[in-house]
Amino acid sequence: MSCRIGIDISGGDHAPEEIFKGAVLAKKEYNEEIILIGVKEEIEAQARKNKVNLKDFEIMHAPEKIDMGEAPATSVRRKKNSSIVIGAQMLKERKIDAFVSCGNTGAATAAATLIIGLIEGIERPGIGIAIPTREGVSLIIDVGANVDPKPLHLFQYGIMGSVYCELVFNKQSPTVGLLNIGEEETKGSDFVKYVHKLFAASSLNFKGNLEAKHMFSGQCDCIVADGFVGNVALKVTEGCAETMGKFLFDTIMKDPLGLLGLLLIKRSLRKFKRVLDYAEYGGAPLLGVDGVVIIGHGRSNAYAVKNAIRVAIHEVKYDLNVKIKKRVDEIYQNEDFKRLLTV
Repeated sequence: MSCRIGIDISGGDHAPEEIFKGAVLAKKEYNEEIILIGVKEEIEAQARKNKVNLKDFEIMHAPEKIDMGEAPATSVRRKKNSSIVIGAQMLKERKIDAFVSCGNTGAATAAATLIIGLIEGIERPGIGIAIPTREGVSLIIDVGANVDPKPLHLFQYGIMGSVYCELVFNKQSPTVGLLNIGEEETKGSDFVKYVHKLFAASSLNFKGNLEAKHMFSGQCDCIVADGFVGNVALKVTEGCAETMGKFLFDTIMKDPLGLLGLLLIKRSLRKFKRVLDYAEYGGAPLLGVDGVVIIGHGRSNAYAVKNAIRVAIHEVKYDLNVKIKKRVDEIYQNEDFKRLLTV
């Protein structure tokens, strides 16, 4: 059974060109139904420029755009004909099976929450990001959807992230860690200590606190953080990787022997770059929404967009939300856990 994937053509730093190209690449590689949501005239112009026959695509005209700097909730309320709002509405009405956007993250999150709604038992959505580790790949959640959460929200991120790692990453009994300033359970604020108690009382494979320096060690398959901390950790990591790469390149270019060495390890460096490149991992699932929503990086190129669509297809076929709902119900039946919630 084919998937119907809606893609926000107007969202992203390089929209509409790179988003359109990514949709075309995804159509060729995955052969699923792709619905292009955006300004019809811009889509048609891109088709002419790239010599693409639009008969293979469906177009949903969305004349308004939500810019990257606009206030999320306000823009969603005011711009009913924007690509983000129309995409969310189509997903709610099950006209598409998944919605992918590289646009305003806050607006996409707000539209998904307000229009589509949340899985029963989940109070707030969380954005999960796949990160490379020594043991393969891990998921960190949340990285920006909810910057002022309650302890229960973080616990629910752990449930959703655990199910995601099990299904998408094929990890049996995935481990869960809580991002903190120290490994001891006495470390951190009262807020984090209470979150630790919730995890410890559950049936999740909880390994305790995880320091930021161990994020990429592979110690935990699912790393839980509030949206503020998770986003800062992610942006620091991106900036550090880019800066270290620049330092390395500049150093090599100043040394003749280094240039010779560069030629010898050029192939290996390409492989190394792919491991760190966000484009390889596609988009980030907005977990907790009662539908499949994938948030792409604002700087996404065509290759990243194609991979974001791949992530959406996988999530649809794994029937992820049904399994999240089942796991939430199972955990909430635990008597020790229920008593802890009433404290």
